[in-house]
Amino acid sequence: MNWLQAVEKTVTGMGYELVDCERGARGLLQVSIDRVPGAIYPTGPSEFVLVEDCEMVTRQLLNVLEVENVDYERLEVASPGLDRPLRKAADYARFEGQEIEIALKVPFQGRKNYKGALRLVAAAEAASPDAADVAAPVAAPSMGYELIFKVGKEDTVLGFVLDEVRDARLVPVVDFKGRKRRTEAAPEGAAEQTGGHEE
Repeated sequence: MNWLQAVEKTVTGMGYELVDCERGARGLLQVSIDRVPGAIYPTGPSEFVLVEDCEMVTRQLLNVLEVENVDYERLEVASPGLDRPLRKAADYARFEGQEIEIALKVPFQGRKNYKGALRLVAAAEAASPDAADVAAPVAAPSMGYELIFKVGKEDTVLGFVLDEVRDARLVPVVDFKGRKRRTEAAPEGAAEQTGGHEE
């Protein structure tokens, strides 16, 4: 078993998703994990990866990498961040409806970079002649995707398949209003309590 297989087997065996894994400079081994929606974790409920999740995975990986005799200097386990990369078809299905940024391998209509709302499209819909307003760089695949974005005041739709994408990420959404509302809702003199750590 090579080092990547060892990392993937360990992370998925603990119920997490392996988002990314790469070797960095000076022997750094970087591992990015995410929680699987609907799964229950010993570190408690949270929509996001907690510091405790990273600590637990780190401890397990240290043992596994030693047993597998993997050569590395430092191990870093972290959440994928607010701008989480989308790599697999399952990622696109999970984040349908959210705003993403994509970079195409080959420019389409003079552009490689697009940002908009993600939508999944079935093969029949993608091949439909009624979808003439959809800009599709290639023939309809068995499962396709659309990015809906504004050009001026008009909605524009870009059709694409995963093979055409060089890089795709969620657009970070930072909402400070939620924190403000909770603070305002607290009775006078009440101390604000904080929950779990988000990474």
